[in-house]
Amino acid sequence: MDEKKTMVGDPEQAAERYRSLVEHSPDAICVHERGVVVYLNPAGVRLVGARSADEIVGRPVSDFIAPDSVASTLARIDGLRGNGDASERAVLTLLHADGGRVPVQTVSVLTVWQGRRAYQVVLHDLSAQHAAEQAQRRAEQHFSAIVSQLEEGVIVISRQGMIESINPAALRIFGCRGGQLVGARFDRLPLRMVDTEGVPLPAIRHPVARTMATGEPVTRFVFGVDGTDHHRRWLTGSCRLLDPADGTSPVVSSFTDITATRASQRELQYQATHDGLTGLLNRNTILSALDTALAHPAGGTLSAVLFVDLDGFKAINDGHGHVVGDVVLQVVAQRLRRAVRHGDLVGRLGGDEFLVLLCGHEIGPGPIVRRLAASVAEPIVAQGQRLAMRASIGVTTIAPGDPRTATEILHDADTAMYREKAAASAQGRSTAG
Repeated sequence: MDEKKTMVGDPEQAAERYRSLVEHSPDAICVHERGVVVYLNPAGVRLVGARSADEIVGRPVSDFIAPDSVASTLARIDGLRGNGDASERAVLTLLHADGGRVPVQTVSVLTVWQGRRAYQVVLHDLSAQHAAEQAQRRAEQHFSAIVSQLEEGVIVISRQGMIESINPAALRIFGCRGGQLVGARFDRLPLRMVDTEGVPLPAIRHPVARTMATGEPVTRFVFGVDGTDHHRRWLTGSCRLLDPADGTSPVVSSFTDITATRASQRELQYQATHDGLTGLLNRNTILSALDTALAHPAGGTLSAVLFVDLDGFKAINDGHGHVVGDVVLQVVAQRLRRAVRHGDLVGRLGGDEFLVLLCGHEIGPGPIVRRLAASVAEPIVAQGQRLAMRASIGVTTIAPGDPRTATEILHDADTAMYREKAAASAQGRSTAG
């Protein structure tokens, strides 16, 4: 007797458990027979915005399906033939009680309801997923719009070195069209890159290559690019993984055109270190170079210091005016630069006084001194005036381990210059007499 009750009770218990699962399911479950709703669980009531299932049961299913989803829904359930057959998962749009539209994913199963053929439909609300996808699309659109408007160049490069995207600013900076770069390999771009000294920079040495290889970010590096428009632009850039948590993430490289800023900085640096009239090193810079050469003898081969003074320059200034005097100083400065070798330094101390630092002249300063004197002595034409100029050159040689300070060496060169000037003056008087 007890065994029989157990056998009868098992199906009833299973049915009760099934009803409980359906009633508490987070997904909507609807049963319709001949196109009419005969059951809707609480999740389904909430999905369509009804107050209770009584508002829905007995009404046509088509009342709750968007018109553009009805035909496809009917076609799917018409293909079900045997009890337990299930349709493919599909997405359709339900109509909410407030008139809104609800995207759902559905599966229909042919079943038996109270002894009659019916369809049980499971509906999963996709509203949150669709909202998230739309938000993602909007974010991507906003990001794309922002990146496209940036003055900063942005390039996304795959870890295999292929350019995946490039914004308009980068194209302007490179002087290229998008079709020339998107899909191209980073190491085969129609561009010439150089380092801060203007030395060609192979793609494999570019910081982007390091990030592609290691995933490590690199920031604030400076390089030059000779674009397809044959203009060199100087850039400061950074590169990092687009998604640092993803080991295969593409690399995003961003860079700013600093050509104008760099030119301004170089101009300011030039102005700070060069004489405004002659373009030679100014007093502070040439004296600093002398100090450096003496402090680090192993780093250079300073062999002599020449103190150059123009004889009779005051008479030219007084007799022909400062404009002519300035032209004379400019011409003399050019001649001094041409007369020395690469590595020698020429600076203007002020007025008509110049300082020359000779480096590595193994044969001694004699030949260069004679060449300087001869160069300055060539006639100078300024403002239609043909002028004769002579330079007095004081020389002090520098021996390895020379114990003198820069001030002492400068004093010795200056003294030698005055001896030279006095000797030339005495010779002139003797010749005149």
